[in-house]
Amino acid sequence: PRGRLRALRGRLRALRGRVLACLNAGLLDRAMVCGTPGAGGSRGCCAPSSSVEPERAELVRHGRVLLQAVEAIAEEIPLPDDTFDRVFCLFSFRDFKDKKQGLSEIFRVLKPGGQLVICDAGKANWLHGLFGRLYMGTFVQWVARIVTKDPNHPWKWLARTYTHYGTHSYYKGIMKEVGYEQVKARLLFPGMSSRFKAKKPE
Repeated sequence: PRGRLRALRGRLRALRGRVLACLNAGLLDRAMVCGTPGAGGSRGCCAPSSSVEPERAELVRHGRVLLQAVEAIAEEIPLPDDTFDRVFCLFSFRDFKDKKQGLSEIFRVLKPGGQLVICDAGKANWLHGLFGRLYMGTFVQWVARIVTKDPNHPWKWLARTYTHYGTHSYYKGIMKEVGYEQVKARLLFPGMSSRFKAKKPE
């Protein structure tokens, strides 16, 4: 986790404007996480403050980019309207309990013209999803058992959540219903992850 946080911090340095990163429980202990603007009011990230170990919380706040921890769920983001230029959901969208409400909350905290980027599991259509379920339920589980040497490895949840995850067209439809424009989705190599992009109207 420490190395992954350093990499995330480096990427945030390259961004301009206020940024909200929504991360899943796998990065920082537990809970969907949200954030606030960083140093100089220019950048931000997020982590569940009550669940981050002291040394990790210190790492989150280390460097030029101040990363402030805020524990929250996607459906109730405790941050002001029209605050962020960009929102990134990094393998956390799949775990939103109410995805439409989560997308609505992100829409609320985005500034007019702000961009939402979601990276998560790939399911272009139902056929691709069928192959994805087989892949997640067999090959991924086999590799996970070898790597972790634990029959109860956390990747079991990946296969289970993927089963109930929707397709590109389904989530694009929800984003448009919420009010997003320029909604796009594409598979990322090698085909088991996707990237969605959408904008809040000016």
